[in-house]
Amino acid sequence: MMKRIFLAAVVATFAAGSAFAEDTCESKAVGKDGKPLAGAAKTSFMKKCKEDACAPKALGSDGKPLAGAAKNSFMKKCETSA
Repeated sequence: MMKRIFLAAVVATFAAGSAFAEDTCESKAVGKDGKPLAGAAKTSFMKKCKEDACAPKALGSDGKPLAGAAKNSFMKKCETSA
């Protein structure tokens, strides 16, 4: 029962957070001159932005930060959906 609740919470977080995070990162991908970033600069910026957006969400069901393989798995899923 507890696993189902946790899974539902994680799915809801991805559904709500992914649209918001991607839109925010995309809109922030602008250089100092006000022009949109392109190529490697944009790729690097988007990766860091998604990582920064997902890191605070990497919490276990007990509210403690995830670590090790669990954190790596969560971050990978979060960054690809974001």
